[in-house]
Amino acid sequence: AAIATAVWHGDTLYVSGQVPDPVKPAAQGAPAVYAPDTRTQSENVFRKIEGILKEQGLGMGDVVMMHVYLVGDPAMGGKMDFAGMMSAYTQHFGSAAQPNKPARSTVQVASLVAPGALVEIEVIAVRQK
Repeated sequence: AAIATAVWHGDTLYVSGQVPDPVKPAAQGAPAVYAPDTRTQSENVFRKIEGILKEQGLGMGDVVMMHVYLVGDPAMGGKMDFAGMMSAYTQHFGSAAQPNKPARSTVQVASLVAPGALVEIEVIAVRQK
C-alpha cells in the first residue's frame, strides 16, 4: 500500500481513512461492488477501525477525534445519509458498554477514491497513561 494504515506519534495513533470492504471485489475491468447503503458501509468501516485499534492495543474508547466523509447517496437524491452513518456510529460510541464520544466532523464530499463507497472515516486515538 502507498500509505500506512496507522502511524504512532508518541502516545497518539493516527488511523488513515478507512472505506468499506467491497461485497464483490473488482474483477476483469469491472469495478468493486459495495453494500448499497451508508449504514451498512459505515458499520463495516467502524468494525475495520475497531480491528486496527485492537491490533495496536487500543479500543474505541481511546478515539479522541474522528473525521467522517460521506458521499451523496443516490437513493436519497444525492444527499448524504447522516442518519444512516449515525445508526452505525451509535453501536460503537456513546453507549453503556462504550460511553466515549470523540470530537468529530462530518462532511459531504463529491466522491471517494473507491467508486461506489459512500463513507470514509479516519480517527485519532490516544493511549491512556
